[in-house]
Amino acid sequence: MRYLISGLDVDLARDLFLIAGPCVIESRDHAFFMASELKKITSALQVPFVFKASYDKANRTSIKSFRGLGMKEGLKILGDVREKLQLPVLSDVHEPSQCQPAGEVLDILQIPAFLSRQTDLILAAADTGRIVNVKKGQFLAPWEMKNVVEKMREAGNDRVLLTERGASFGYNNLVVDFRSFPIMQSFGCPVAFDVTHSLQLPGGQGQSSGGQPEYIPHFARAGVAAGVDGLFMEVHDNPAKALSDGPNALKLSLLPGLLEQLVEIRKCLKKTSRP
Repeated sequence: MRYLISGLDVDLARDLFLIAGPCVIESRDHAFFMASELKKITSALQVPFVFKASYDKANRTSIKSFRGLGMKEGLKILGDVREKLQLPVLSDVHEPSQCQPAGEVLDILQIPAFLSRQTDLILAAADTGRIVNVKKGQFLAPWEMKNVVEKMREAGNDRVLLTERGASFGYNNLVVDFRSFPIMQSFGCPVAFDVTHSLQLPGGQGQSSGGQPEYIPHFARAGVAAGVDGLFMEVHDNPAKALSDGPNALKLSLLPGLLEQLVEIRKCLKKTSRP
């Protein structure tokens, strides 16, 4: 299966792709800085790359938490990143009414995990004709995501990605069932592994979420070895000062070395899969 994204012909059965960026758009300058740096890193390793950043984080733990710059300003920034840096872009949609304007700018619309069963939202996203990335809800088994895929296809859009981001495991904790990758791939769509959110500790700091970023390399290597089609990572140049999800973000300076390892693991898989 091949997906055409912003003129980038990506063979999702062959190429390990990366969706990465800060959790939220903090400023225009920061978005452009992160997108530029990530493009340099991924281009050097020939890894297909999609820049992600949310214009609004509608499910923050605390009402006092920073949500983003809003839809109008956020989409303007993402559109400029797309045009000036020649990068495909992704962001979240939270309501059906957001899908059409977002679809005029974004290459990939993302359905957040908490909204993965919202039929009207999925149908509105599908109706844009854009690729739709649906994150598996923390409350769903991987085989239940087949219903999401069927909703998309019934709406006439077969361009769907599914993303694993862990399942709730008691309070303030997530666990990843690596069986979910081949199970969801069996539905005939690419599967990404959201490494950084899988290491989040939801609400673990009381009014904000915590995280265990020290395990990001371990999870990423395991996911690629397990055969995922792509990786999703929140990456920040200074996670300690990130305005959202800093505790589970990968530090930008650590990405080149890790990505090089992941590319090599992927090469090993391709060698062993040859007839």
